[in-house]
Amino acid sequence: MKNKIFLILVIVGTMISNILFASASDKTRVYKFEINQSIDKSAWRLTKKACEHATKINADILLLRLNTYGGLVDAADSIRTALLNFPKPVLVFIDNNAASAGALISISADSIYMRKGASIGAATVVDQEGKVVPDKYQSYMRGIMRSTAEAHGKKVVINGKDTTYVWHRDPKIAEAMVDPRTYIKGINDSGKVLTFTTSEAIKHGFCEGEAENIDQVLSLAGIKEYEIVEYKITAMDSIIGFLLNPVVQGILIMIIVAGIYFEFQTPGIGFALFAAIGAALLYFAPLYLEGLANNWEILLFIAGIILLAIEIFAIPGFGVTGILGISFILIGLTMALIDNVHIKPLEYSGMVIVLRAFFLVITSVVLSFAGSLYVSGKLIKSKKTKIALSTSISSSDGFVGVDQQRLQEMKGKTGVAKTLLRPSGTVEIEGHMYDAKSETGYIEAGQQIIVTRSETSQLYVKPFKG
Repeated sequence: MKNKIFLILVIVGTMISNILFASASDKTRVYKFEINQSIDKSAWRLTKKACEHATKINADILLLRLNTYGGLVDAADSIRTALLNFPKPVLVFIDNNAASAGALISISADSIYMRKGASIGAATVVDQEGKVVPDKYQSYMRGIMRSTAEAHGKKVVINGKDTTYVWHRDPKIAEAMVDPRTYIKGINDSGKVLTFTTSEAIKHGFCEGEAENIDQVLSLAGIKEYEIVEYKITAMDSIIGFLLNPVVQGILIMIIVAGIYFEFQTPGIGFALFAAIGAALLYFAPLYLEGLANNWEILLFIAGIILLAIEIFAIPGFGVTGILGISFILIGLTMALIDNVHIKPLEYSGMVIVLRAFFLVITSVVLSFAGSLYVSGKLIKSKKTKIALSTSISSSDGFVGVDQQRLQEMKGKTGVAKTLLRPSGTVEIEGHMYDAKSETGYIEAGQQIIVTRSETSQLYVKPFKG
């Protein structure tokens, strides 16, 4: 009797298990993520991670909840490429705004759904001040808007001969979202950049339906049984996203440059050096982790620092070594900002991206250098700081005032280095102390020297062998 009861329980348990597993397998797995920010590197990173996770769990649908006023074209282009190439259907729910770069991202999806009162369009390229940039930049945006709309077209063969295309979204309408000159009777005949409301987007094929939430979106898409897996933003995602912000990157570059400047002004390991190293780590680390910065770009930056140090401390004057050092630093900082995989610098669109990255770097460097000079001057004049020389020098110590005529007469005279010249230091000539600079690198304290020339109140010397 007990065996029969046990057998019945096993059979019933198996049937229930099969029903549950069958039910679960019949559900559509929807992978959801959100972009509720400006379109930048962090938004591209979020999209890339979401696509990777969705692929890993074998999701049936990728669903993006979007609300943005736009952002960087290169980041938007990377996002739209990822969505176009995603192997499963992609749905976008516009939760209020899909302006500018957001419009490009939206039309890359297989289906678009919009909240009541939402809008899509206004994809004209503008600069940081909101001014419309020249037409050569608009041409690129027009092209990718058209090609994205065409990506959802259908080829129709008539009678086995004639081929035509039935556009899911009209490429000309997509172009009108960028260029106000694109005339479409009854749609864009006002001479202004095109923006659709929800009802207008539905009417003209740029929206599949109006929805107020994700459940309504999936219902309109004909999905009844589903499970939603949501991308959760981690603390590390937030930190990396923060460090990838162009404003933060500009500040980090300013700290790097200021740290290097003050460290070279006051040789030795101090706060300025640690600040520069810390800022460099925060600048390069997230870019390296995201695959933007390559090893050669980081090594180029380090080589630039080394060359600059050699120029300042070992080689008199400023020449090829210093110029190469500065160039390597700028190139390393600039190229680290650029996606080496998705962006081709030799193409026009790639050149625009490279120039924008260089503009960010060079602007930050100039501001940092100007600020460093200002702060340095303030510190020297301040009575509260010990960076400036607090002791006095007098004639009783052997120092003499600067006399241009006297300095000109010093050429050819010999003396001794009182301090290490690397390349600047102090020398003693005929019982008097002078500031001097070595012509040939380091000169050890106590070594005999000879004056070679005098320029701009500065004596230049070299070792004297008798």
